[in-house]
Amino acid sequence: MSNLIHINNEYRQWIQSLSQRFHQSQIKAAVHVNQEMLRFYWELGNEIVALKVEERWGESVMQSISQDLKEALPGISGLSPRNLYYCKRWFLTYNQEFINLQQPVAKIENSTSAQNLQQPLVEIQKAVISEANALFHSSSQILQQLVAEFFAIPWSHHIRIIDKCKKDSAKALFYVHQTYQNGWSRDVLLNFLDTNLYERAGKAITNFSTTMPAVDSDLAQQLTKDPYQFDFFKLKDRYKESELKDELVKNIEKFLLELGRGFAYMGREYRLEVDGEEMFIDMLFYNVPLHRYVVVEIKTGKLESANVGQLGGYVVAVNHMLNTPQDNPAIGLLICKEKNDILAQYALESSSQPLGISQYQLAKLIPDDFRGTMPTIEEIENELNDNNIDI
Repeated sequence: MSNLIHINNEYRQWIQSLSQRFHQSQIKAAVHVNQEMLRFYWELGNEIVALKVEERWGESVMQSISQDLKEALPGISGLSPRNLYYCKRWFLTYNQEFINLQQPVAKIENSTSAQNLQQPLVEIQKAVISEANALFHSSSQILQQLVAEFFAIPWSHHIRIIDKCKKDSAKALFYVHQTYQNGWSRDVLLNFLDTNLYERAGKAITNFSTTMPAVDSDLAQQLTKDPYQFDFFKLKDRYKESELKDELVKNIEKFLLELGRGFAYMGREYRLEVDGEEMFIDMLFYNVPLHRYVVVEIKTGKLESANVGQLGGYVVAVNHMLNTPQDNPAIGLLICKEKNDILAQYALESSSQPLGISQYQLAKLIPDDFRGTMPTIEEIENELNDNNIDI
């Protein structure tokens, strides 16, 4: 560094400003490059389908396309036969969903069914480009938002999504939306794909529809899960409730990720004093999008009606003692090891507070006597030698 940057504060701040703006420009450029690349992949997948390339030029045509494109575009990655197949699968996974969302004024005959092997390539290509332009510039606000999200996430994420979701376009678009909204890395996306978030999202039994305004209740319901996956730690078979809560606090970042977008951790065994009597909330959170406190109670046994009454009391106390005029009324979430759905529904109907009930699942538990049942190295070697196995 120059001496000037150490002695002149104004100069140092200007250099820092330039650096920040340069990094921001780099990010914008990278996003733009990613979007243009994905648009090319979309058109490529569209043309592979529309041209019926396997029928037209044989089953091994992807190898030829890859080889010829690499020669025409030296130094450009992403042109392997495998990637070409992904472009085709990517297009086929989502195309019908996009067509269904297009406005009537943007009717474009679907090239995947309209074209045949006798049509000139140039005509098919024109139809593909016209269809792509209709998609990118649709007047449908919903479609525009979807397209913006769709072409904003990395190609590697798209590959993982279509691998896991197969031909289920609704499921695939769910993960596209969640990735975009939450800024998921590839590892985080893979975690939620492996733990079946699509099947769990919004599935808690709640009374939100009768205790909250419609818009808020829908959003709150979407934030719930059933079951919650606590697979980021392992416990012994006979674990205590305090041990489970200890592990949740130790792994609070992963727990927040499982809870979903916008949760902030406020504390464990959160103390409230009501007319001289203490009450301790298992875990207290604040959800920023909802502008509400979220009271979470963890139970390691079966759901009991009394649990719901206790949770409702905590929610009321939070409303009176913690809420400000800017906060919406708190909601409660009971996460238990087992629940009877009918009993849960009955218990919720008896409460005037917005509450939800879910189960949790752990990773495979370690038996209490696990260490005692593990053979020693000597025992393993003796067993192998007895069976004449080389080690």
